Amino acid sequence: MQVEGLRSEIEGRILVVTFDRAEKKNALTVAMRAALEEICASADADEQVDVLLLTATDPVFSAGVDIREVGLLGTKMRATDPGRALRAVAKPVVAAVNGACVSGALEIALSCDFIIASERARFADTHARLGALPRWGLSALLPRAVGLAKAKEMTITGNFVAADEALRLGLVNRVVPHESLRETALALAADIVSSDARAVRASLELYDRGAWLSTSEALALEEQVSLAWQVDTDDFASRRSGVTARGREPSPKRPA
Repeated sequence: MQVEGLRSEIEGRILVVTFDRAEKKNALTVAMRAALEEICASADADEQVDVLLLTATDPVFSAGVDIREVGLLGTKMRATDPGRALRAVAKPVVAAVNGACVSGALEIALSCDFIIASERARFADTHARLGALPRWGLSALLPRAVGLAKAKEMTITGNFVAADEALRLGLVNRVVPHESLRETALALAADIVSSDARAVRASLELYDRGAWLSTSEALALEEQVSLAWQVDTDDFASRRSGVTARGREPSPKRPA
């Protein structure tokens, strides 16, 4: 679905969704949020798609909701929850954060399975500074990503966390040179595509369900699911040599 400010395209079984409203700091309009929800709702049924990659046009990822539109529409604004829509996608969802990622945009990034960040990325929760509260999952997701104390600090100060600190805190999976962000994110998504799609989705579901359980409950869940899992032995055998070969590949050099 194409609306002003949001682009989507398929690249090698990867659905790339781009916030493309740079002149407005990629602030999310109601139409953009509704379109993102529709894209998420249809992604699982799309047989051409194995991974959803969410990114943005430079220089920022997103400033969150379009405050001017909020002021104009007020109570007439359509209720949306793109965070919930992203979390409902059974296929892997990766965020490639290229710059400032603020409030509602942070909720969106946190709702993805993991985040790849440019060295220029910065993260902030400014809800309290604006006299607002989060609505798309931040109060549940941020403390699980960075710890309760740091989440409280980010929210009640509104201060930015730079990319290197976000990596140290566990908010993002890796930080890469800005110029290689898209290439790195697409390569990582391609690695996911090369795995068995059914097992990928089942693994994500196990992690997501287990995250809310005690250790003993999560172990019992894994046993229950794995015992019911049917392995395609022919496919397993055909994939095994490729997996073994990958294990012999030299580790990629880290950027200087």
